[in-house]
Amino acid sequence: MTIKIGVVGPHDLVDDVAATCEEQPGVTARRYDYDHESQAPAIVEAHGGQVEAWLFTGVVPYTLAREADVLTRPATFVDYTGATLLQAAVRLLRDGHDPTRISIDTVATADVTTTFTDAGLPVDRLRSLPYRSGLTSADVIAFHRRQRRGSSPATVAVTCLSSVYEVLRHEMPVLRLAPSNHSVRTALRQLLLEANSQAQEDAQIALGLADVPDGDEGLLKEVAVLGGTMARFARGTHLIVTTRGPLHDATAGFTALPMLRRLAGRHDTVHIGFGLGRSGAEAENLARRALSRARRIGPTVAVLSLRGDTDIVLESTAPTPAPQEANLAIIAQRVGLSVPTLQRLRQVRHAVGAAPLTTREVAEQLNVQQRTARRMLHRLELAGLAERTGNLASGTSGRPLTLYRLTL
Repeated sequence: MTIKIGVVGPHDLVDDVAATCEEQPGVTARRYDYDHESQAPAIVEAHGGQVEAWLFTGVVPYTLAREADVLTRPATFVDYTGATLLQAAVRLLRDGHDPTRISIDTVATADVTTTFTDAGLPVDRLRSLPYRSGLTSADVIAFHRRQRRGSSPATVAVTCLSSVYEVLRHEMPVLRLAPSNHSVRTALRQLLLEANSQAQEDAQIALGLADVPDGDEGLLKEVAVLGGTMARFARGTHLIVTTRGPLHDATAGFTALPMLRRLAGRHDTVHIGFGLGRSGAEAENLARRALSRARRIGPTVAVLSLRGDTDIVLESTAPTPAPQEANLAIIAQRVGLSVPTLQRLRQVRHAVGAAPLTTREVAEQLNVQQRTARRMLHRLELAGLAERTGNLASGTSGRPLTLYRLTL
């Protein structure tokens, strides 16, 4: 089995990191270089379907892609501590610089001091600027300039960012950190473990039962989109066999099922139930439960049933009760969220009134990750309990924040 890994980083690092990855049997590396680290999220979003895992040449492009919520595959970054830092110290010493009198960016202070202490080097003259969300290359450049002005003899700037290096190399002694082969191999081993685990999860069997009248010639094409096959299960009911990975992708992370809308355009009644299980028998039992739920909800409904008594309504054309009359327990079953979560969302709506909220604000109110908040709001939107009102610039290089008005 060959695993395709996307290597993301600046022009001068991507080839070397990718070549080290390809030393590993069964690994194919695709090279995606950029002019500036802020371009990393756009690269990942544009090429996400072409790779099975992402390896970033540093923490900054990785963090930017993660915060932009574009990582749908396993991902990690090459760590610049340990062997990489010691390699840099040797280079500084060879070039006539004091390796203990440096200003270093991006790497955590504790990691820098631990590496130097373990090597028997003093750390009292090290100055570091750990990476944090929102830190820009201009901030990093300003940090190194301050350290340069305030030291005698002058410090050497050590940077992990190509954009910073290109500016500072005309002003002061500066060393560009490049990941050691050992660091790349360590990151690759971790990534391969995650990718293999994801591949096993994606291979989990998914069975669907679809109540669609016999003779619908378009049903087979719809099943092909799910990467599956189809057989007749009973009169008017068809068995769909696929795996978790294609189903996850076709349903936008288990939040929608576009095929139901198309089938509903041809038939008055369509019910679809999917089950995800560790075995064929478990998946079939869950699919039967999902189909039964779909039949009870309305004329055209798709439900996904998971282990642990979790049912998610992927799509429904059933009318939504008025918010003030809606029973939270019923809504919770329909959208796959817990009643306490819906209660907190309702409290947020009462607090802001008709004002729209960004996905980030909802995440902060519920103390969840922004990706989780986005999925919650998308499910509420499908159920008619939230509506998009526009986008708001995020203030960073990530994607704009979507504005939602809650009607829960």
